[in-house]
Amino acid sequence: MLANFLIGLREGLEASLVVGILVAYLVRTGRRDKLSAVWAGVGVAVAMSLLVGAALTFTSARMSFRAQEAFGGTLSIVAVAFVTWMIFWMRRAARSMKGELHDKVDKALAMGTGALVTTAFIAVAREGLETALFVWTAVQATNQGMRPLVGVVLGLGLAVALGWLLYRRAVQINLARFFTWTGAGLVVVAAGVLAYGVHDLQEAGILPGLNNLAFDVSHIISSSSVIGALLKGIFNFSPQTTWLEAAVWTAYVVPVMTFFLRNQGAPAAPKAVPATGGAASVAAQPRISRTSAPAA
Repeated sequence: MLANFLIGLREGLEASLVVGILVAYLVRTGRRDKLSAVWAGVGVAVAMSLLVGAALTFTSARMSFRAQEAFGGTLSIVAVAFVTWMIFWMRRAARSMKGELHDKVDKALAMGTGALVTTAFIAVAREGLETALFVWTAVQATNQGMRPLVGVVLGLGLAVALGWLLYRRAVQINLARFFTWTGAGLVVVAAGVLAYGVHDLQEAGILPGLNNLAFDVSHIISSSSVIGALLKGIFNFSPQTTWLEAAVWTAYVVPVMTFFLRNQGAPAAPKAVPATGGAASVAAQPRISRTSAPAA
């Protein structure tokens, strides 16, 4: 549940910041009449993400056991690839995101309402599809019923609330630190999903080594115990782990975490002066700061 909460919070806040930038720019430039187009694009993106999640669930339910394992294992690897890309993309693109979105909105306004709907849709759909795919694979991996979904909903709810508060300048968050800590957490979560995907492929007979265990601590940590459930839900830890799972987990975590944390200690920008809120405060900052709210 905690891992899925982190996924919902991270992806949800990214989407909320993007929407906040779009809305703030339209308000600041006196184009409030176009806000409905932004919300329409956001609504379509959210609906499509939900449909993708439902389609994945429906499709896998109609497969044989081996086909389910192959399907789930393949999607786990794809989900990890998407999330890894997202983590590094957000770190690289944070500084220029605001200016790029403003430029896209200007072009969309010149082309018409449909183009603005498409701009908002594309901006949010990326986060939504990544969330749907990664959450589906995480739910399959943990096998904890509805609890992972509850975690995602709570994370998304908090992300939306934080996005609104950032837009209103009611709170300030060191976004560089936030994305560093959540990114590091997602690297660990992704490693667990990757290892579980490898295990699925082993059960499907696509990869070898299903019975070659690196360790078996099931007599100490039962998967049905509280500790086992927590380790499974957060790290996708399995009391019975094959050598291939352990090797893949290590081969992913060590280089990805090292590369991600490298150069994270950049000097913090000067602390922003709190504004009075609303659209008036949006015009105060010319670009995104890694230490203040991008939506501002």
